[in-house]
Amino acid sequence: MRILALDTTAKAASVALWQDGRAEAYSFAENAKTHSELLLPMAEALCKSLSVPIGEIDYYAVTVGPGSFTGVRIGVCVAKGLAFRFPKTEKKNCVAVSALEAIAQNLVGLDGIYLPVMDAKRAEVYNAVFCMKDGVLTRLSPDRAISLKALGEELSSLYPDTPIRLCGDGYAVARAALEKYPLILPETPLLLRSQNAASVALCAERAIARGEAVSDEALMPVYLRVPQAERERLLREAEKNAQKPSITQP
Repeated sequence: MRILALDTTAKAASVALWQDGRAEAYSFAENAKTHSELLLPMAEALCKSLSVPIGEIDYYAVTVGPGSFTGVRIGVCVAKGLAFRFPKTEKKNCVAVSALEAIAQNLVGLDGIYLPVMDAKRAEVYNAVFCMKDGVLTRLSPDRAISLKALGEELSSLYPDTPIRLCGDGYAVARAALEKYPLILPETPLLLRSQNAASVALCAERAIARGEAVSDEALMPVYLRVPQAERERLLREAEKNAQKPSITQP
């Protein structure tokens, strides 16, 4: 079984080709080019380097969120396009993966609580909580947008004596905020902090085994809050409505 895994939820773009339980190749890029310029050429070059026609991929896995709204859309659109262009008989050749679960997957083998955090701005992070249980990565909370204050209070209440291992592009901002609380915060190795398409592929492999593959039509982004453009539009409408004179009946 071959899986082409994509991640564009943060500043870097990454692609991995996964076959029969292991990553055969992995590509990572963070430069001035946009994800729309990088992602498909990266995927094509990776497959070409291994002499694997991109049309012979069994599943296209992608992180569907949370993360950069534009980045998430690009990754999902590329996966949908590839799946549509190279359909399988049953048409269920797409796999949606939580970006937070994929980041937590990087830490498997370490002790403690796994805390993927992605910078959501405004003193908030996208976050979920994981741990290892009976050798399996186990989710302890849903994906969510949460303030750093609320996260610190929650962790200090639930896990005051357990190592909390941070990962994700919100590592620095979350660590600075959480150091104010009575928590055990060991340093996470630099190479384990970032989004990694090989971890996306491993999460996808588990999802496929659970029967969670979907068609390209069913593959959709998952946003945890309204995009900024939509928030600004709603704010403008609210301000406009507030300025309208009220009409009093005689």
